[in-house]
Amino acid sequence: MIIAPSILAGDFGNFAGEARRVELAGGDWLHCDVMDGHFVPNLTFGPDVIAALRQATRVPLDVHLMIERPERFVERFIEAGADHITVHVEAEAKHDVAWTLQLIRSRGKKAGLSLNPPTPVEKVFPFLDQVDLLLVMTVNPGFGGQAFIPECLDKIREIRRRAPKLAINVDGGINPTTARQCVAAGATILVAGNSLFRHKTLGLPEAIKELRTHVEN
Repeated sequence: MIIAPSILAGDFGNFAGEARRVELAGGDWLHCDVMDGHFVPNLTFGPDVIAALRQATRVPLDVHLMIERPERFVERFIEAGADHITVHVEAEAKHDVAWTLQLIRSRGKKAGLSLNPPTPVEKVFPFLDQVDLLLVMTVNPGFGGQAFIPECLDKIREIRRRAPKLAINVDGGINPTTARQCVAAGATILVAGNSLFRHKTLGLPEAIKELRTHVEN
């Protein structure tokens, strides 16, 4: 089971320190949400921040591009140090999905594809043999701290049925309870933000351990 703390829930004034803290706390990946204010109604950061995170940590950088025309920026994020790049299947992302996935993989990086809660799961089926991981959004993207949408579990189950060996990532409202539900449905990668960085009683290492314990036992 891979646990990927989401830097979006970290301290924006100390991203480098937060990246180092994730590594020391036992996080497997660092999840980085890139938003452009068009595909989703929020803005976050770009390649320069990814480059700074790359200097701060050795854990893989899992970059999720919630942007329009992601193919225009793939090369820049790879040069900045991204290890995995996930793009969206929705038409609103305005790109040739197959071409963008091929571009990512041609550079020796893991290519991911994501779908939002309203998107029919069938939209990703044509691309299952072209991706290294598939990200099921379990909240509507754009802002952290939203409640988990349980109907998304059916999507995880269907993807797992069609692609028994594919890495399935889930992101949105992930805590020990919802994480266990996702893993039971077939997820293998857990992105968590507030439940790790902003846990009410536990520090980051303890929160990661708590999440891992709930899904591995």
